[in-house]
Amino acid sequence: MSFSTLFDAPAVEPPTIDPANPDSSPRRSLAARPSVSDSVFRSVAFLAGCITVAIMLAVGVFLSLRASEALGVAGFSFLVEQDWSPESQKFGIASVLFGTITIAVIAMCVAVPLALGTALLISEVAQGRMRSTLVTLVDLMAAVPSVVFGLWGVFFLQANVIPVATWISTYFGWIPFFRVEDITGQTLTEASAFTSSAFIAGIVVGLMVVPTQTSVMREAFSQAPIGEREAAFALGSTRWGMIRAVVLPFGRGGIIGGTMLGLGRALGETIAVYMIISPIFTINWEVLKTGTNSVSALIALRYGESSSFGLSALMAAGLVLFLITLVINFTASSIVARSRSGAESD
Repeated sequence: MSFSTLFDAPAVEPPTIDPANPDSSPRRSLAARPSVSDSVFRSVAFLAGCITVAIMLAVGVFLSLRASEALGVAGFSFLVEQDWSPESQKFGIASVLFGTITIAVIAMCVAVPLALGTALLISEVAQGRMRSTLVTLVDLMAAVPSVVFGLWGVFFLQANVIPVATWISTYFGWIPFFRVEDITGQTLTEASAFTSSAFIAGIVVGLMVVPTQTSVMREAFSQAPIGEREAAFALGSTRWGMIRAVVLPFGRGGIIGGTMLGLGRALGETIAVYMIISPIFTINWEVLKTGTNSVSALIALRYGESSSFGLSALMAAGLVLFLITLVINFTASSIVARSRSGAESD
């Protein structure tokens, strides 16, 4: 084809539109046709979601079947009984469930402020090499095994926390949770009364969940729009004012999600808690005093020596912890869904 032939080719006439009847003109289809890669990705993601749900249902069904024998014997008293003696048909998780929640609450009181401050430091203050170094350190801290945290808590942290616990009991003993007394009501001050407590276990577990919470919050804070950050500075805002007006509202979902994720980890922590606490089977309202328990530590402690009925009772305890974790995760998901983009959705 010559150069002249190319330009001499007849032009394609556009479709004519009847002015009297515009609807008669041909229309383009707006229906989207997904590509092969999109279809494959959608199918794989859907399959992965179905497998995850199926595994969770399988775990729930397994625990329910194995726990049915013990729950049939104990009934509702399984939730209110403090003793744990399956051989005598007298057992319940009231004390261990209370200890589990106590340790988790203390862990959250320690972890959330540290994680929030660290996430803001990494995303809003640190720059360049310092930021990358802090991110690496936080990620490495998340890779430390639980047994290492347990050993550190037993041989180092406990001896250094006892003076702090003694001080809290001395000056805040008028609060029932911080009181440390014997059975006669006399205030205890010796160091042995403050070892292996829920307070020490909660601190260790809190430090264990800080890296996970920090990573989630940091990613949420980094998604705050640059334009709104610059607009806040342009209006004369300080750095803290910008963080309070822009970063924190847009990171609300990440704060809630990271907190709930850490709470689920704290409720199920086993090895570190097992190494620190002194197991008891009574509800201990004095969190600074020696003696507490948790569901996961109970299972680790009694699994190897339990009879068939005792294993069923342990499965029932695991089922309760499983259901509590599910409720917390679903609640967190609903809260995060309502607080996306820094504002509640309708």
